[in-house]
Amino acid sequence: MAHRRSKGRKLFITVVFMVFMVAACRAVTINDLLDRAAQRSDKLHALSTMLTQELDSHFPPIGRVIMPRPAMCHTSALQTPNDKEQALQVSESDLLSLARSLLNAWLDPLVVLLTSANTLPHPAQSSMSNKIQELKEHSKSLGDGLDILSGKMGAAAQAVSFLPYQGANDVSQDKISKLINFHFLLSCFRRDSHKIDSFLKVLRCRAAKMQPEMC
Repeated sequence: MAHRRSKGRKLFITVVFMVFMVAACRAVTINDLLDRAAQRSDKLHALSTMLTQELDSHFPPIGRVIMPRPAMCHTSALQTPNDKEQALQVSESDLLSLARSLLNAWLDPLVVLLTSANTLPHPAQSSMSNKIQELKEHSKSLGDGLDILSGKMGAAAQAVSFLPYQGANDVSQDKISKLINFHFLLSCFRRDSHKIDSFLKVLRCRAAKMQPEMC
């Protein structure tokens, strides 16, 4: 009997907690959510930039010559604004949809980067591996926040384009090729993290009703 009462109390506490969390999410304004998202996306882009700089410190010159072009990134098929001026012409819902599409497209490639970083022939391999783990965590946190935000902005904001990653599960076995392919994949992520950060900051400016030139 006591066991049943204990299970009942646990269930009650769980239900109350879930109701509280739902109510808390609803109570947070779109402006607050956008501000948090912009802060997280800023950290994401800053971290990817730091990683690229670390990799550049011991990157073979030949790698810069034969590294694939940005057009080869698996997210290049998604049509996105090229600069802030173009982003300002895109609706709020579409901008959020683009940001979510880009972020979702990196779920699998980030796992590939993390796996490859563990055997990367680079003096800062351990540090880079830790930073990529941080990238995964920040990306997951940002994605959860954008999911909540999209629920407040309507159906158009919830639409997500499917951008499959068709690369290998490991960037390569050869040392030079591994560095080049790793650098390419990381540079693609850095480019996309910059886009995500830019789109969210434009959204934050609009929500705060700031003048376009202030965004």
